[in-house]
Amino acid sequence: MRALPNQAAPFCKRGVVILRKLTWFTLGFALACAAGAYLFRGTALLVLVCAALFGVTAFGLLQKRWSAISAVAVVLAGVVLGGVWFYGFDAWRIEPARQVDMTSQEIVLRAGFPSWETERGSVVDGTIDLAGQKYKIRLYMNGNCRLNPGDIVKTTAKLRLTDEGGSREPTYHRTNGILLLGYQDGDIIIEQGKPGFRDLPGILRQKSLDTIDRFIPGEAAGFAKALLLSDRSDMSYLHSSQFSVTGISHIVAVSGLHVTILFTLIYYFAGKRRYLTALIGIPGVVLFAAMAGFAPSVTRASIMQILFMLALMLNREYDAPTALSFSALAMLVWNPLVIAAVGFQLSVGAVAGIFLFSGKIRNWLSRLILAGKKKSVYHKIRSWMIGCISVTLSANIITLPLIAVYFGTVSLVAPITNLFVIPVVSCIFYGTALVCLLGNLLPVAAGVLGWAVSLLIRYVFAVTDVLASFPLAAVYTRSIYIVFWLVFCYCILAILLCSKKRNPALGITLCTAALAIAITASYAEVRHDNYRVTALDIGQGQCVLLQCNGETYMVDCGGSYGKDAGDYAARTLLSQGIFHIDGLILTHYDEDHIGGAEYLAQRIDIGTVYLPDTDGMDAFQQRLRQVRENMNFCPINRDMELAVGEGKITIFKPEQAGTSNDSGAAVLFQREKYDTLITGDMSMVKERQLIRERELPDCEVLVVGHHGSKSSTSEELLYVIAPDVAMISAGLHNTHGHPSEEVLSRLLAYGCQILRTDLMGDIIYRG
Repeated sequence: MRALPNQAAPFCKRGVVILRKLTWFTLGFALACAAGAYLFRGTALLVLVCAALFGVTAFGLLQKRWSAISAVAVVLAGVVLGGVWFYGFDAWRIEPARQVDMTSQEIVLRAGFPSWETERGSVVDGTIDLAGQKYKIRLYMNGNCRLNPGDIVKTTAKLRLTDEGGSREPTYHRTNGILLLGYQDGDIIIEQGKPGFRDLPGILRQKSLDTIDRFIPGEAAGFAKALLLSDRSDMSYLHSSQFSVTGISHIVAVSGLHVTILFTLIYYFAGKRRYLTALIGIPGVVLFAAMAGFAPSVTRASIMQILFMLALMLNREYDAPTALSFSALAMLVWNPLVIAAVGFQLSVGAVAGIFLFSGKIRNWLSRLILAGKKKSVYHKIRSWMIGCISVTLSANIITLPLIAVYFGTVSLVAPITNLFVIPVVSCIFYGTALVCLLGNLLPVAAGVLGWAVSLLIRYVFAVTDVLASFPLAAVYTRSIYIVFWLVFCYCILAILLCSKKRNPALGITLCTAALAIAITASYAEVRHDNYRVTALDIGQGQCVLLQCNGETYMVDCGGSYGKDAGDYAARTLLSQGIFHIDGLILTHYDEDHIGGAEYLAQRIDIGTVYLPDTDGMDAFQQRLRQVRENMNFCPINRDMELAVGEGKITIFKPEQAGTSNDSGAAVLFQREKYDTLITGDMSMVKERQLIRERELPDCEVLVVGHHGSKSSTSEELLYVIAPDVAMISAGLHNTHGHPSEEVLSRLLAYGCQILRTDLMGDIIYRG
């Protein structure tokens, strides 16, 4: 749909210049904000750089004729103003919060949204007064507290500034305006507040979520809440991972698709009348964005949609690229840190890609597929399919590198999945919204409609389940060969864009051939190694791959966050073409060693789980059986020896019962002259017992015990096994101080080469 064109000509005479200037200025402004968010711990250097560029900018702006110099000048002007603005924002908003970092303060918090429960207590988002300003804060409370919008919380809390740039990447909280995290550090007083108009979005959101839970059955409710309000807390890990593999995660991140669906409903409800559409649509879109928490993606889409409705109401031409530039600039002015939000980057990138490439891809596909065909029903279907494919591909051109960096997954079946899924998304969205409206008025009708909506959601689950099961549904940037392939593809794209005689078919052929080579190399590399030990960088935890002659065992699977550890381990295996591992060996039951196992089991077939026959075994077996009922378990109640290709794995049983670190198993991986010892979190006392009661060989590799804690890795152990390489699996900036200086000194004294996941990422040893 387009605005009426009769008054478009006067606007368009200068539209190109306006578009270019605004777009280039926004680009410069965004670059300055990105530099402040990612590169500099302080802002003084940024200001100096901006001042140095000012002279060049002033010279460029004096050019009367629009040229490449003028474009660069406008970009530099954006850099200058963006740098100054970021500096001012840092001094005005962030510095007062920085002053209370890691201090205990008495706070009075006003809840903005309902609280929610976690395994450790309750969490609520709200605002506090600090240095004469209001700050958004996320407060973690010890007990289960039910809070509604407008409620007042009084307590003493330890405040922590959300992470900054430099060595600590910007967090999700900061990019969404939350600068402080609070942790209850005293008694808490809760006063029931009187909800006001500003609490309406939070109230409506909670009522909608409750209604969805009531009338949409089973796992379909989690999808419906994610689709309507971007609440993915009840979506299962399996479905989330399948959406990522099949390239449709965007449908459960409220963005332009959802805002467009809402606008279409309002437009037809208003009888296509321009003024009525704007009068209903603008507050409706704002309310919807507020209910979704003003996430960056939905905020960007809402601003653009409001500009469209204003253009429609005023009978003016709507220029989408200009609207995109304006919306991005407005969001950066409001919060420069939003530049680091994944949702903002993906949302802006997807729309920019559609503007730049969708028409070209559609025209090429139309010439290729529709040439010489009569305009029949089949022609219309093919034309619609071409439109869907061109939009998907064009959006991915810019977002694909971002997805690869942030999520490590490149979906190859995304165009096919979107063809099957997108047509029903609108129906599910409208149906879910109607269920929320009918929930209190006509509960019977809401129940029937909720059941119908759940059928459509099950269809989406079925499609993604089938497509995600394909061995090459996605490729993973855990493989360096896939990274090279991506770089090669974008080089080919650059050549095509710069060439006068373009041959897209040749480019696609070259990229396909390169993909085949990259996949072959990824799969062949690990099978070529006769002895391979990999310590995965899963944060503060441990996950070690033992591979020999095409067989794979994993020792432990846990990290800072269990789901992330399991997902990281799964992507590593899938990038090597490994869909089945022969065994998972668990040393003990601490979450930083087992927390990712249940997520790994949902994506990778596990032959046998070897687990200590100590306290905690039954509970952990039950956790895994909830994922896969037919899981095969083998208790470690004696020393065990497993054949691994031409090598072997020896599992030393725990020497005591209980749940302590000393009730864990140790693992020895051997092949010919190569030996690797893994001691889990075993203390020095148990290490000494191990070397007294077992005959240990000289080892090439020691996976250092307890992540480098000073209570492990005794001199006696180092003397007996004399390791050449010491692998330490620890999280960057972990709160435990691992690895300790004492352990590092002992390892150096015994001539060990120290390799650390917190500093080096994944560590691979080949024999």
